[in-house]
Amino acid sequence: MFYLIKDIDTQFSRALAPITPLLLLLTRLWVAWVFFNAGMLKFQSWDSTLYLFEYEYQVPLIPWRIAAYLGTATELIVPVFLALGLLTRPMALLLFIFNMIAVVSYPLLWEKGFFDHQLWGMMLLVNVFWGAGLISLDHLTGRARRPSRLME
Repeated sequence: MFYLIKDIDTQFSRALAPITPLLLLLTRLWVAWVFFNAGMLKFQSWDSTLYLFEYEYQVPLIPWRIAAYLGTATELIVPVFLALGLLTRPMALLLFIFNMIAVVSYPLLWEKGFFDHQLWGMMLLVNVFWGAGLISLDHLTGRARRPSRLME
């Protein structure tokens, strides 16, 4: 019985293998688009961004002005790496941590945007654990590694 289940699982994995790179690309592009757009909005309305970081966001451990610059820079730079699939795992992990800080720092997200942040967090974790896939600069440059045998 166990061997039958293992065989079905193997066949299922082989059937899904061709679309896995597309799924990984989709998760990277989706999250990159969301965070890059947020960074552009912060950059375009810088006075509002400074106001929000000073009075609304409660970023722990860092002065609000530094948090504004670091947050905006992170949202503008890291998504580019993620979309290209370059240094995907560390960039996805960095954006995952950034996403967590955003949720902790802005209490209004708990009411209105928490589901979105959960979804983006899960998409980022997919790329942390599985990498960028075949459609990436990581793959082209040989930086991509297979996931560990523990996940199989």
